[in-house]
Amino acid sequence: MEKIWLKEYAPGVPSEIDVNAHTSIIGLMEKCTAQYGPLNAFECSGVKLTYSQLDVLTRHFASYLSNTLGLARGDRVAIMLPNLVQYPVAMFGILRAGMVVVNVNPLYTPRELEYQLQDSGARAIVLLGNLCDAHKDVLDRNGLEAIITTTLDGSGILPENLDEPGNNGIMSSRKLTLPDALAKGRKAPFTPTVLTHGDNAFLQYTGGTTGLSKGAELTHGSITANLTQLRVWASDVIREGQECFITMIPLYHIMALTGSCLLSICSGANNVLFTNPKDMDGTIAELKKHRFSVMPGVNTLFNGLLNHPAIGEVDFSGLKLTIGGGASVQQVVAERWKKLTGNHLTEVYGLTEASPGVSFAPLDKPQWNGTIGLPLPSTLVSLRDDDNKEVPIGSPGELCIKGPQVMRGYWNKPAETANAFTPDGYLRTGDVAVMNERGYIRLVDRKKDMILVSGFNVYPTEIESVVAMHEGIFECACIGVPDEQSGEVPKVYAVRKDQGLTIGALQEHCKKHLAGYKVPRHFEFIEQLPKSNVGKILRRELRNS
Repeated sequence: MEKIWLKEYAPGVPSEIDVNAHTSIIGLMEKCTAQYGPLNAFECSGVKLTYSQLDVLTRHFASYLSNTLGLARGDRVAIMLPNLVQYPVAMFGILRAGMVVVNVNPLYTPRELEYQLQDSGARAIVLLGNLCDAHKDVLDRNGLEAIITTTLDGSGILPENLDEPGNNGIMSSRKLTLPDALAKGRKAPFTPTVLTHGDNAFLQYTGGTTGLSKGAELTHGSITANLTQLRVWASDVIREGQECFITMIPLYHIMALTGSCLLSICSGANNVLFTNPKDMDGTIAELKKHRFSVMPGVNTLFNGLLNHPAIGEVDFSGLKLTIGGGASVQQVVAERWKKLTGNHLTEVYGLTEASPGVSFAPLDKPQWNGTIGLPLPSTLVSLRDDDNKEVPIGSPGELCIKGPQVMRGYWNKPAETANAFTPDGYLRTGDVAVMNERGYIRLVDRKKDMILVSGFNVYPTEIESVVAMHEGIFECACIGVPDEQSGEVPKVYAVRKDQGLTIGALQEHCKKHLAGYKVPRHFEFIEQLPKSNVGKILRRELRNS
């Protein structure tokens, strides 16, 4: 497809990026920690971490993993944390050791955690102490060489605290606290690892129509390319060393990981992390303490803020860039946000497999137009029909993309990887879209049956497999239904074997095996499910019923 969108780019935005601008995430990070040393890099609940402190602590953690623990380059290390200053310390430390970060949702049940640990082959994990207790059986039987715990209070990790009595040697060599690991790492020499574009940086897990979560292999090259794309796109808005990011989306989510955590680092910004944005009273109180300039989020988050009675007490005078992704931004939310803050809510589009940024609304045209913007520099877009033929401008087709930000493939899943790409190397997004004559992309529908709950991917097959585990269920099907708060929520249609089975009992069963946002909000018992001639359950008929 001809790059008809280039003429809509803001002045100064190049059509192509320099993919070799950074050798690795760590090369970029080390440059920024040296440049912005005394400035705050992250803060959470009053605990502040400067760029210099981040440099020191991540060296200690890298040294602990490599020298004390003896892990090797390319080994996988899991992080199962909410938004805390400990997250970037652990993440950059793992990367500096030449290892691969496996992000795990801290809301996962033991079943979900165990699958991800086994599939990734993670050799160590960093998590909250209470999660360690809740997942004890899973952690004990999965051969982890280190279980590193931390608390919601991150003050103990600061460099000046690592010599305090009780922080070193208080636990076994296999299970220890993060301050203990940092103290051990400080005593061992740090040997920098030379990383390249081809080295894996993250196994970022995403679902699939098979119901099995897949680890997208995001390399140092794909991530740094996406960061370069985002930086040039926002170069007139995000000024180096001058910004304050607000991060309410969890950092284990790819949107927050790249579009907030990493983007703020390479901009020399301060990043204020929110551990529990669902506590809207606490969130408003914390927002009132800061003069912030960049706020990524999802539609449901902005809607929640807008409907809080104290939102008018927040100072939005410094806000320059509000980014809406993860799910479509509703027009009424965009309009109310602009009226409240004076700042336009800018839509972006991405997916885990693309690190994640694919398209971005131009920042010199501040208006909501119902599109997901234009393809980022160095990004090719092609809309294809079911025969893999490109459709004409204005016609719907599957959105397929190619660019330096696209993943290498799915971890240990060659068949799934092959299915994810067209014969000529485009990533199939599974989303149906239309492009107009100016190059703006509008999403029409999802080719996959994915459900978007507050911007998080929920896959029907996984829910169906859990519901089917109940001995009182004969068969079931799951679809997404509209929800005022979350955009969509799962609904299960089930055929019972046990007529005495209640909806309440089935919901409790799901709560034991699924993270909270995946638990179906609606259940309906029916006599039979609609099926095709070959016996395939027809979810589309349930959606249309």
